Amino acid sequence: MINDISKKLIPTGELRVGLNMSNFLLVNTKNSNDLPDGVSPDIGRKLAKELNVNCKLVKFEKPGLLADAVNDNLWDIGNIASEKERSKTIDFSEPYVNIDANFIFRNKDNFKSNDEINSPGIKIAVVERSAYDLWLTENFKKANLIKVNTIESSHKLFRLGEVDVLAGLKPKLTEELKNNVDFKIISNPFTHIKQSIGIKKGNPDVLNFLNQFIHKLIKEGYIESLLKKHNVQDKLSIPNIC
Repeated sequence: MINDISKKLIPTGELRVGLNMSNFLLVNTKNSNDLPDGVSPDIGRKLAKELNVNCKLVKFEKPGLLADAVNDNLWDIGNIASEKERSKTIDFSEPYVNIDANFIFRNKDNFKSNDEINSPGIKIAVVERSAYDLWLTENFKKANLIKVNTIESSHKLFRLGEVDVLAGLKPKLTEELKNNVDFKIISNPFTHIKQSIGIKKGNPDVLNFLNQFIHKLIKEGYIESLLKKHNVQDKLSIPNIC
């Protein structure tokens, strides 16, 4: 079975793992060989070991660029968040970790719920083509999404008062809260970002194998060990499996 999966998934004989370098929670350091390290690279290395092939890490500055390259023969698996818009061109495994996406706002605005933010005239800063941007574009039709290129740019817009609300991953928003007592967070996430393994569409055998692979890693405690190894156990959650 392993040989069949390898032939279908890895045309070069080397597993090329696409990484979203902007996800600071999953790609957070460099190892002793000056290569990307973190939960996402380690998942790629673990899969390569399972398939008995070498692993090559392919870096992309943003998740949208990684997704755009699905048919460019640059990667065999793409470790990015599964999302409805992306699933038009990519088949996604079940998630190996989840990340909460939340809103922060200023005390004076006194928002009580996510639904209140989806209102005419409300400006929300969001990183363009991030998973939570795609979700908001699909689901928040009343508010005005102000899309920028980087996480830092979105935070800067909010700090300068050019938007009413900042959307982002909860761990990064929590850091922002520590620096300004005038900011508040809506504790209930507006969505959960499902970090998954993506492949080219149309290969159900490979997708089934990847789902079994992820289930095994979760069941055996490997994902939990990775979160502790990279000190993100309080920032990421492990999906429930049946």
